[in-house]
Amino acid sequence: MSAATQLIRKLDIGAIMAAIEAHGRYLSRRGGGKRANFSYVDLSHMALDGADLSEADLTGAQLVATGLNGARLMRATLFGCDLRDADLREADLTQADLRGVCLRGANLSGAQLAGCDLREGRIALQGNSQEFRILKHDRRAGELDYAILQGANLAGAHMTGAHALAADFTDADLSGACLNGAKLNNAVLDGANLTGANLFHTDLAGASLKNAVVTGANIQDANLDKVDMSEVLRAPPPIFYIDDQPLGEVIGEHERFCETDGAEGVAMKVSRVDFRPMRQMRRRKLTGMSAPRSVFFGVNLEGAEMQGCDLTDADLRSTVLKDADLRGAKLVGALLNKADLRGAKLGPLMIGDGRFIRTDLTRAVLRGADLRDCDARRARFLEADLHGVRFDGADLAGAELET
Repeated sequence: MSAATQLIRKLDIGAIMAAIEAHGRYLSRRGGGKRANFSYVDLSHMALDGADLSEADLTGAQLVATGLNGARLMRATLFGCDLRDADLREADLTQADLRGVCLRGANLSGAQLAGCDLREGRIALQGNSQEFRILKHDRRAGELDYAILQGANLAGAHMTGAHALAADFTDADLSGACLNGAKLNNAVLDGANLTGANLFHTDLAGASLKNAVVTGANIQDANLDKVDMSEVLRAPPPIFYIDDQPLGEVIGEHERFCETDGAEGVAMKVSRVDFRPMRQMRRRKLTGMSAPRSVFFGVNLEGAEMQGCDLTDADLRSTVLKDADLRGAKLVGALLNKADLRGAKLGPLMIGDGRFIRTDLTRAVLRGADLRDCDARRARFLEADLHGVRFDGADLAGAELET
């Protein structure tokens, strides 16, 4: 900060650690607890990874290049903070007050920012002359320029008038966010979820929105000059028809085919079908279904029987596939970003005489997917994007994973 550098306080490491410890007791309602007050304190370049500073007062604090990886800052007051180049990966900033914060170059990959306030804000200070003056950052207040927010949760965030030039919002959840009047020139929003977002007079000139979801987003008045909107996912139709037959009936025919071993019904062999109008497909019998390049974004497929399905290049982002049976499924090139695959069966499908078909996830994109406790024995993950995937408790015996 330049206007009032003399206001910034210096604390020794012992005092800082003691304040964090007392804050922990405050949060757990134990004796001797005291809410941390780091307002106008210089905490730059400190290692505070994993620290619990929920509800702490960090008004006007300097946190330049501070390590806050995995830190808990829920409902914290960070009004007017300088967080340039800070490491906030996987940090929880849910409902934090981030008005007037400078996040230029900060890394917020995978951070939780749901409902936070990122609008521009200014701190007015009273001087000796009884006049008020504005406390200014070296850079613009409310700035996210060049910040990394890959996979960050910004659902419902207040970002009116925010500056995020060339920021990286790849796979970020911006559903319901208010971006009215925001400057997002040359920003990367590939795969971002902008469902229901407000983009009134938002400047997106030169931005990339490849594979972004803009269902219900208000983008009519946004500046879309030279914006890459290839493969953008817009609102689904109320009902999807296949050869004049409603999709629901086609799925019903496929289920009859499965239940009668082919004696009745018709096997489903389609491509580029939008399954989103179905919304709920829990525990449906879809064994052997062929639906390459189809869209399942956000559909609930929990416990569905999908053995041997062909879902090549399908869009399965944010789908619920918890406990689904995907043994032997072909998921080559499929998009499974942030999919819930907890407890899913991704192992080999036995087809008799000691033969089996492996689940094939070659070149699939699974950024931020949850594969905890899944059975992925012998599964193929060749050239797959596994950034941020959770494999805790998963059985990966014999799986082909590139290291």
